[in-house]
Amino acid sequence: MSVTTGLFYVFSAVLLFAAFRVITARNPVHAALFLVLTFFQAAMVWMLLKAEFLSITLVLVYVGAVMVLFLFVVMMMDINVENLRVGFWNHFPLAAAVGVVIALEMAAVLMGGFHPLAVADVPGGLSNTQQLGKLIYTQYLYPLEIAAAILLVAMIAAIALTLRARKDSKYVSPGDQVRVKAADRMTVLKMSASQVAPAPAPVVEEPAQTEKKA
Repeated sequence: MSVTTGLFYVFSAVLLFAAFRVITARNPVHAALFLVLTFFQAAMVWMLLKAEFLSITLVLVYVGAVMVLFLFVVMMMDINVENLRVGFWNHFPLAAAVGVVIALEMAAVLMGGFHPLAVADVPGGLSNTQQLGKLIYTQYLYPLEIAAAILLVAMIAAIALTLRARKDSKYVSPGDQVRVKAADRMTVLKMSASQVAPAPAPVVEEPAQTEKKA
């Protein structure tokens, strides 16, 4: 057995263990950390298959951006794990049926066995990443620019929806705070206790007594 085959089995074993712990961990933070480990092991498998661009993309996009965001959101939210487990057994039959269907589909695909991938030789002595970058910025330049414009519009729309004025929020414009004058501010007066008039005592009305006639 070669070194590459041994590393593949090691990475695959760790990947399967981390993926299993993602769905069995009781703590959401631990589940997110195991998912990060799963992505790292998948990236190593891609690296063994000489797909370094997909490997680095998996690490940068999913681990460096998406999973870090999920981890911060999970850590900032006070998630009650006990409430999440309520009704688990009610949905278990449907979840088990979906799992069986997925397992049967994977078995139908993998019953033919694993076949080695034919890696084509890249002309010009370039790596896969260099050749892919050359194709993107020459032959597929216009689709890349269109995708970048769509993502830019989506980002601006998300920011605009987040920063729009809400009626139920107590928002004060920073510009109005800066332009306020000293005369418009509230003046706090310091008064001694002798200058403050005492509050009048509350008047308690006694109930009228009715005279009894002999």
